[in-house]
Amino acid sequence: MDLLHPIIKPYSWGSRDALARLQGRDTPSPGPEAELWLGAHPSGPAHLTRDGQTLTLLDVVSGDPDQELGRECAARFDGRLPFLLKILAAEAPLSIQVHPDRKQARAAFAAQHTGTGTGTGAYADDWPKPELLCALTPFEVLAGFRVREEAVAVLDGLDVPGLRPVTALLRTADGDAALTAALRAVLDRPAQHRDGLVDEVVRACDRSARVPGPHAGAYDAVVRMARHHPGDPGLVASLLLRHRVLEPGTALFMPAGGLHAYLRGVGVEVMACSDNVVRAGLTSKQVDVPELLRITDPAARVPVVHPRTLPGPGSTLVYDCPAEEFALYRTVLTAPPAPLTPSSGPRIALCLDGTALLRAPGGEVLPLGPGASCFLPDSDRGITVEGTGTLFVAGAGDSGQRLRRAK
Repeated sequence: MDLLHPIIKPYSWGSRDALARLQGRDTPSPGPEAELWLGAHPSGPAHLTRDGQTLTLLDVVSGDPDQELGRECAARFDGRLPFLLKILAAEAPLSIQVHPDRKQARAAFAAQHTGTGTGTGAYADDWPKPELLCALTPFEVLAGFRVREEAVAVLDGLDVPGLRPVTALLRTADGDAALTAALRAVLDRPAQHRDGLVDEVVRACDRSARVPGPHAGAYDAVVRMARHHPGDPGLVASLLLRHRVLEPGTALFMPAGGLHAYLRGVGVEVMACSDNVVRAGLTSKQVDVPELLRITDPAARVPVVHPRTLPGPGSTLVYDCPAEEFALYRTVLTAPPAPLTPSSGPRIALCLDGTALLRAPGGEVLPLGPGASCFLPDSDRGITVEGTGTLFVAGAGDSGQRLRRAK
């Protein structure tokens, strides 16, 4: 059991309070702290100490994949830790973005590094990036396309003449392709015609947000996002996406190809071990509209996932999702020791609050306080946990998993 030292990403949309408070540091932090990374991705591997030597988790896993991951997991994922666990703390909106599937990531990453094909420079690795976000606070998201009829109603509700060509596409194009066509019409609009439309849409959203109705929250979100990204065409594009606020304890599964933007909140996020993000707007980072349109799946469904209680001792919940790279578990700790779930494979445990006491059969004991985390290799079997508080555990998924309870 290895105590982990995470990496904090200081992206501009981050909080100056949430991560520092979780880790018991002074607040506000000197600058924004957006993501706390617990994993082995080369862009930010966590650190640990073994035999008096400081190593990265990437070094440890690469040095002996069979021992650290287990032979089955090492073979299935080419010797890589297949998941990345994060705490995400958003005080400002993230970009409108999409993540590739496995085939897209491999092809685009190879093309990018060989100078052939359609490599765009947007790919950090050759892995897909499905992800699961579990809300710790109310978490506001734009996730997945609206159905066509609803998208038309949202745009028509603003009564902006410049949006009529977009709604015409939504009404006349075939199937889910209509959504991609509408998105292209918004994002590819010539600059000389775009700025005026964006400003007009924001003003109309400001008016409409004041009138109670089913889309007032989405209109209000546009007004708030415009304070951070004035004139950005992503503000108009956001109206094509479904607006939701996740309640604490519920999760959102984002498949590869699902268009989304996270707006504000704090959550635990687990994903395939990738940093591939293709952006369309609401960001100062690289935007690649053609690539985003190419890999966006307009039919991608983005379900809210309610946890399922596992049988057996203890109070452990699992967030069922179809990703093979990861699984997420949440345990409400009690004083009597209970087996840690999952019991094998590579795992990262994160104590959210209270105290978790992990015990190995050989007598080793590792206490975790709020914000503390540890890596458990496959060779650490028979671990029990006790204490008070909440423990999240990420592990490798099962290629046979299916979404059981989602809506």
